[in-house]
Formats: sequence, structure tokens, C-alpha cells
Amino acid sequence: MEGRMDTVSETEAAVWEVLHNVIDPEVGINIVDLGLVYGVVVDGEDVEVRMTLTTPGCPLHDTIAEAVDTSIHYFVSDVDTVTIDLVWEPRWTPAMITEAGQQALGWRP
Repeated sequence: MEGRMDTVSETEAAVWEVLHNVIDPEVGINIVDLGLVYGVVVDGEDVEVRMTLTTPGCPLHDTIAEAVDTSIHYFVSDVDTVTIDLVWEPRWTPAMITEAGQQALGWRP
């Protein structure tokens, strides 16, 4: 989605920016660079975030979902409803971590 920023709505761009500030507490990097966010759909004042977690039994599911919901409501104006569509396909793998995420983890110089 990063390459599409010129074709997304102002609200969608704002949501993506906010999601870059939601940190996975176990890994210590944001959920976008970790590769957990698969998509954002804005329909009027409703926002849907399609995402996954690193493992299906992730004990921090509620913490991350609450951080996504709270952050979007707090930082993005004119949002009424935030829905988090938690999916398990495609299954997350470390290959989904962005280059910025890999650098944050110390995997790349």
C-alpha cells in the first residue's frame, strides 16, 4: 500500500500513519513494518483494518487490537467505527517484515 498513497483518501492515509505508531509490545516495532496489517478500508466514517498477528495464540491480541482502535479514534478525525478484521490467511511469516522493520530489528545495516 505504501506505493499507493497518492490514490488513497486523506482518512486512509491518516489511518496508515497512525498504524505506523502502534507498536507490537513483544517485538518492539510498529505493526505495519512488522507486516501485520494487510489492508485498510475507509467507508465514510467507518474504518476497517484487516490484519493478523505473529501467531494465532498471541497473548497480546486484545492489547494490540485496543491500541489500533484507540489510536485511530484519537488521532484521525471523523472516524465513528473501527472494525478490526483479524485473519489468519495469509499466515504471517518473518518475510513480511518491511526493510524498515528489519533495520529496526537489527537484521540489516
